Amino acid sequence: MEHFVVSARKYRPQTFKDVVGQQAITNTLLNAIENNHLAQALLFTGPRGVGKTTCARILAKMINSDGSEKEDEDFAFNVFELDAASNNGVDQIRELTDQVRIPPQVGKYKVYIIDEVHMLSQAAFNAFLKTLEEPPKHCIFILATTEKHKIIPTILSRCQIFDFKRITVNDAKEYLKYIAEEQGVEAEDDALHIIAQKADGAMRDALSIFDRVVSFSGKNLTRKAVTENLNVLDYETYFKSTDLILDNKIPELLIQFNSILAKGFDGHHYIAGLASHFRDLLVCKNSETIELLEVGKETKTKYLEQSQKTSQTFLFKGIELANDCDLKYKISKNQRLLVELCLMQLASITFDGEKKNSKNYIIPASYFKAKGIETIKVNVPNENDNNSGQSIQQQQQTTIETEKSEELEHSASPINVAEPPPKISLNVRKQSTSALSLSSIRAKKEHQIKQMEVVLDEEDLPKEPFTEEELVKTWNNYVKMLQDSGKFNLASILSIDTPKLQDTTIHLEFPNATNKVEVERHQYELLGFIRKALNNYDINLSITVNEEMEKQYAYSPQEKYEKLKEKNPAITVLKKTFGLDI
Repeated sequence: MEHFVVSARKYRPQTFKDVVGQQAITNTLLNAIENNHLAQALLFTGPRGVGKTTCARILAKMINSDGSEKEDEDFAFNVFELDAASNNGVDQIRELTDQVRIPPQVGKYKVYIIDEVHMLSQAAFNAFLKTLEEPPKHCIFILATTEKHKIIPTILSRCQIFDFKRITVNDAKEYLKYIAEEQGVEAEDDALHIIAQKADGAMRDALSIFDRVVSFSGKNLTRKAVTENLNVLDYETYFKSTDLILDNKIPELLIQFNSILAKGFDGHHYIAGLASHFRDLLVCKNSETIELLEVGKETKTKYLEQSQKTSQTFLFKGIELANDCDLKYKISKNQRLLVELCLMQLASITFDGEKKNSKNYIIPASYFKAKGIETIKVNVPNENDNNSGQSIQQQQQTTIETEKSEELEHSASPINVAEPPPKISLNVRKQSTSALSLSSIRAKKEHQIKQMEVVLDEEDLPKEPFTEEELVKTWNNYVKMLQDSGKFNLASILSIDTPKLQDTTIHLEFPNATNKVEVERHQYELLGFIRKALNNYDINLSITVNEEMEKQYAYSPQEKYEKLKEKNPAITVLKKTFGLDI
């Protein structure tokens, strides 16, 4: 059996022109070689399989080439490749620095390619710093890594950095097409496009997938064979799903999803792919964004045809529902039900992107005019109108009288059984109220009731005389009423000072402004209670703030003891009897 060489090695680029998708970097390196402007330390960084090591080997070959060597000359004696993943210690770096001093036997330069340089230890990096900063004239270092952030800044500052980008789908597809022609394989454009998408920007992965699919399908590479071998959902699956969603065919959609699960596909993969499909349809809605659609020519035509059947509102809503299902999939305990509910919601969206109308059908006014029926306009009363209840009764009475007159007019005429008269219903709007506004509504009603009460003139209000003792008694009754109703904070504030009477004005003194504000907030309820109890509506309230009263409060243990002794002198006897300490 003949030895098989994988495509990634067989078709490895030998010149910078053969490198796929890295034109900016290859042109920079070519100009640097031609102008003798090449740095002695280069850092190639980027994802896997994009050509970092390949460009390093091509560079090592070109700087040693003078035009007289053979085409297959690779200058193996001048190129030293070191795998930093397995040689990451200080000893290996010391051996490398010892070899650097020896000039090359053939060619001009000795090139050291250190792959996966981020795997070097901290000590190895430090041992490598001096040599990297001042290498001999005949030595060039090329460092390659996929994780630049793991390299210490002192190494980065000594290197000329080249960032390799991911290879685009179109570039990978064109290179696969070239390799297929070289191997005599007939490949569909969509099949190569799926391989390029599956590679995710890595050319080496694309070539490995290509070899696997060719081994499966032979010399005829079809889209069906690629999707079957790579275990990916075909475009046709999502096209069919979208058609069922647009037609609101929920049973057929659930059956299709069940068949997808039976083939071994994951529901998470399906719903994520459906969201991407909606995104591609949205891209096709505008001619300027069609370039963002990375599919083959035949598939692009299908996308354009299906995008004409959908609206932007539908696609936005579909993407929102699919992404929401995608986010909840991993934490869901019933993942299949989650996807099925999402599909049913998608199939319930109409073409204009809104839910199906569930409102009752309203007969237009033109229908009544055609039948010769006069409509009655009902004015919804304003809630500020005091006579709103009376206006509603008048309108209802007018409606009843109108209906009775119409019945008398039509009683003599024969009844048409085939065409019954339409029922006219007067829809009175109901004002929606929030649960948070119940207290305000209740207070408003109480205010309206108070306005309806007959208020006497000030001259007719009672002004019976009363004593200060009666005032204090009434005051204490109000405080007790507050305590019984659970308003302990206000009750304690009112207990701070004993009310003092001067004419008909109650004088209070509080230690701070906070107590004053709290009492002023409830002064109307307080004065209403006192005025009604003492039968004198000329009573007023005067509050002052005296900060000196703060000193009356006990803060130290001795002050607390003195306060308690004032209230209960028996505490002194208790202290002496048991020898208690403060």
